[in-house]
Amino acid sequence: MFKDIGQVSQALSEQQYISTDEISTVMFLAEKLEKPVLAEGPAGVGKTELAKAWAKATGCRLIRLQCYEGLDESKALYEWEYAKQMLYTQLLRDKLSELLAQAVTLTEAADRLGQEENAFFSERFLLPRPLLQAITSPEPVVLLIDEIDRADAEFEAFLLEILSDFQVSVPELGTIVARHRPTVVLTSNNTRDLSEALKRRCLYLFIDYPDHESEMRIVRMRVPELSAKLAQQAVEVVQSLRQMDLKKSPSVSETIDWAKALVMMNADSLDRHTLETTLTVLLKHESDVQKARRTLMEGRDHPLNRRPGSGAARRGSWPN
Repeated sequence: MFKDIGQVSQALSEQQYISTDEISTVMFLAEKLEKPVLAEGPAGVGKTELAKAWAKATGCRLIRLQCYEGLDESKALYEWEYAKQMLYTQLLRDKLSELLAQAVTLTEAADRLGQEENAFFSERFLLPRPLLQAITSPEPVVLLIDEIDRADAEFEAFLLEILSDFQVSVPELGTIVARHRPTVVLTSNNTRDLSEALKRRCLYLFIDYPDHESEMRIVRMRVPELSAKLAQQAVEVVQSLRQMDLKKSPSVSETIDWAKALVMMNADSLDRHTLETTLTVLLKHESDVQKARRTLMEGRDHPLNRRPGSGAARRGSWPN
């Protein structure tokens, strides 16, 4: 679909996703090589948003599998609608009685009943979950397997066959092969190490917190009604907070939420009162809030005492 990496960046930008050369390159290669993408990084840096933006950019339906501890095949792949099967059994009770009445022995009755299994184990009673939905979709889709690190290692091992062959075996129906190979994006917040077998099957992408310039572009794109001056101050505060030893650093999504909150409050500038009263939009632990207040309010080099762009502490850089 995309001829070069530049087209990928442009397409993502049109979906309000600020991409880097590395992100665009990995997504371009994933499409050409038909390989899954494993996107790792801190929570809230845009891994899930990447899959959503890619689905919109390619015009594909997004199918999302949210992972959690205890997730098993039946919740991710398919289930039989037993209640519906029982209802059909009750409705067809007279027909079944007529069929079995002609049997002389129990074995013959069982054989006759076995010949009718297809009536009760067919796609009519199959409830497809996200993985089977992606495999049986009549058109190409984007499959988002979100927070795979929250699932058990056993479920991760189950995924290996799906990601290798894009086919599943349903004992009652046989093997179902994907009509179209879906674009797969797996995300991980690094809460546990993933297996080497899973990583081998994927193109790897690490998405970190953005640098000052990239985060400014994100805020200006996602919250255009925020003034340039206030956006600059807000981003400098966020960049400074990420330098502190906090339980949870503010994510990009929280930066955007904060920017929207400042707009809702009709703030003209980021003064001390505004910062103090809205800090919990960025920080979600009381110890972090107290530490940030002490550092930002008492430190002589806090962002409120700097001129915009005069050198806020900046962390690393967005992968490029």
